[in-house]
Amino acid sequence: MQISVWEKESFYAPKDVIIVGSGLVGLWCAWHLKKNDPALSVAIIDRGIIPTGASTRNAGFACFGSVTELAEDAERFGEDKMLQLVEMRYKGLERIRKVFKESAIDFELCGGYELFHEIAMEKIPVLAYQTERLNTLLQDITGKKRTFKQADDKIDALGLHEVEHLIENKQEGYLHSGKLCQALLQAVQSMGVTVLNAIEISGFEKVNDQIELYTNQFVNFKAGKVLICTNAFARQLLPDLDIIPARGQVLVTSPIDGLKLKGTFHFDAGYYYFRNLGNRVLLGGARNKAFEEEATTELTITDTIQQELEYFLDTYILPGYTYTITDRWSGIMGMGNEKLPIVKEVSPQVFCAVRMSGMGVALAPVIGEQIASLLS
Repeated sequence: MQISVWEKESFYAPKDVIIVGSGLVGLWCAWHLKKNDPALSVAIIDRGIIPTGASTRNAGFACFGSVTELAEDAERFGEDKMLQLVEMRYKGLERIRKVFKESAIDFELCGGYELFHEIAMEKIPVLAYQTERLNTLLQDITGKKRTFKQADDKIDALGLHEVEHLIENKQEGYLHSGKLCQALLQAVQSMGVTVLNAIEISGFEKVNDQIELYTNQFVNFKAGKVLICTNAFARQLLPDLDIIPARGQVLVTSPIDGLKLKGTFHFDAGYYYFRNLGNRVLLGGARNKAFEEEATTELTITDTIQQELEYFLDTYILPGYTYTITDRWSGIMGMGNEKLPIVKEVSPQVFCAVRMSGMGVALAPVIGEQIASLLS
């Protein structure tokens, strides 16, 4: 197939920057690049019709982090890295609310909770210490004396079952992932960013002073700089990166009359997560029940995880209720041996912003700012 001169000089023209991946990270990177330099020619290329990794296939959490998650991160990676990550998430959520009207993306700072089913007596003082320690460490980030607080008195009011202890976090919320992606897409297109879908990048190489991108279509692309934002799928183009795919499965119930649940909820160090979606329940996670099976880029669901999610739903959230499961899906997160994102130049004129560790919604606005600075 031949291309016309009009196509050659517009859609397929060489760009200053080509971004591979049209998910939240790619869109925020484009937004910041154009905001910093409106004259910059930028294109986003994606193999899907819409973003299909995790950006529109997550649970719609505006994650800040729970006590056990942050305490575990501090132990594994050090307090400084944990705080760096929390600050990025906090600033990212602030950026989202500053750029978009909350009503346009169904954003609500509803508050979050961490649940404990059974907690040994000897662990209660440890949890109390971790809570107060984190409150002290997070003051400079949130400006609040108490980010976390005990909320056992809300267990019944939230309709929870088999829960002994509850810790509340006022800094967390939820949103509509699809509407956020749509709003970002409309914003970057209004800034002059070209977005091309259903084109898979199969490889790239430096040709003279440009990077040439090879595709599964009838045309290749050229750019002064290339930015890979395909998160869990990045190793298809950058095989040496420390990225492990992690599938997250989700289900949604039919409407529940008199549903008490309100907010975001974490259980078992964040491996289970749920929220109300209006008067429905959205529940995801349980990949710790089959780590090897869930270390995949296959966008499918499995009986193993879905049955575990249904058991959790019946035990802790909706015992005795009548409902059906109306929706099931999965998304692919990018994990690794470190939890901080990989944002760097991997070779001359080729950059990446990947490994969001399941926190892309909150991290992407800040990652975009970092990329704009790195590429300037």
